[in-house]
Amino acid sequence: MSTFQVHTLDSAPEQSRPVLQQLQQTFGFIPNIAGAMAESPVLIGAFINLFQKVHSGTFSEAQIQTLLLTNAVTNACSWAVAFHTALALNEGLTPADVEAIRAGRAPADRQHAALSTLAKTAIEKRGHLGDQDVSAFLEAGFRRDQVLELLAVTAASTITNYVGSITQPPLETQFQVHAWHA
Repeated sequence: MSTFQVHTLDSAPEQSRPVLQQLQQTFGFIPNIAGAMAESPVLIGAFINLFQKVHSGTFSEAQIQTLLLTNAVTNACSWAVAFHTALALNEGLTPADVEAIRAGRAPADRQHAALSTLAKTAIEKRGHLGDQDVSAFLEAGFRRDQVLELLAVTAASTITNYVGSITQPPLETQFQVHAWHA
């Protein structure tokens, strides 16, 4: 059982409140993981800046969700797997591709498979990617700069995944259908 509070706008430290307000506008609610993250204004402030950069980069939202779901599975963060399952499905990933990622396999879609494989490999190898790892990604139609951009997505999801593992926020009712356990 976690001893970390899931903050609301009323209970969060003053410096965390603007970020919570921004996330509430983005999602229509404050994700419990953000409420837990709000305990540290430094962390949630760094997270939101990275979150904004990631979502304004060169990857489509479907590609970002492929990465975020892969990272959540690879880092074994149950909360993030359920959350990003819902978002991936909303962004048009097929149920079969989402289930493949949730099971630790590459999706059928060629580009999503390349994204998922490189993200998983980067985490498992702690960034020590080989030429073959990068070449397979490039052969799927991606660019060299996107290899590095993928690291920004991984950094954002690592923050979320680790916060989820440490604070263990409850899973929101709307994501219960996508509950997952390592």
